[in-house]
Amino acid sequence: MTTDFDRALRSLRVWDTALPAFDPAGAPPEPLALFHDWFTAAVAAGQSEPHTPFLATADEDGRPDVRVVMLHGADARGWHFASHSTSAKGRQLAARPEAALGFYWPVQGRQVRVRGRVATGTPEEAYEDLHARTTGALAAALVGRQSEVLDSPETLAEASAAAWRRAEAEPDAPAPTWTPYTIEPDEVEFFQGDERRRHVRLRYRRAPSSPDGWIRELLWP
Repeated sequence: MTTDFDRALRSLRVWDTALPAFDPAGAPPEPLALFHDWFTAAVAAGQSEPHTPFLATADEDGRPDVRVVMLHGADARGWHFASHSTSAKGRQLAARPEAALGFYWPVQGRQVRVRGRVATGTPEEAYEDLHARTTGALAAALVGRQSEVLDSPETLAEASAAAWRRAEAEPDAPAPTWTPYTIEPDEVEFFQGDERRRHVRLRYRRAPSSPDGWIRELLWP
């Protein structure tokens, strides 16, 4: 029996727009420059929240987990995000310090995938990261207890109100468990969709023996 869900699912189209061309022959020798180019192009094209990738981790038993995070930067060190060390993702990264990021920008039919080991930032970097953000971000960090069981919405409302009052009264207040993380990439893949399904996939693999430190490979779509 066909359900409303089935009909809705089959009615959807992918990339119902003109897609940009991507010639991998002209790609730079390392992935960061291409990521910066694609990111700024996504912003210019009106992509909603291009800075919110999926973060995949695994727990100590190897079970996968995934959620959306906010990108805090991308530079020569790697791709940066932050969370509480006591959260589910923080505990998973402590047990298995490897992760993957997945960016999807459908306005241009593009994906970027980043995989590698995860390094933890210093307390000084954590303080700078947190206090460079908004009062709301600080208040949310001061609430803490991310991923713990919540007994009621009222408890959250009370804790949030108290955190907002503190954040406004003490803009330099610390959040001890707030932790910056950096994915130091071993692989970065760029995917450009094509209307005729001749998708272009360019993968960079870390190769210290290479002059540029990376090997570029095309992949079958």
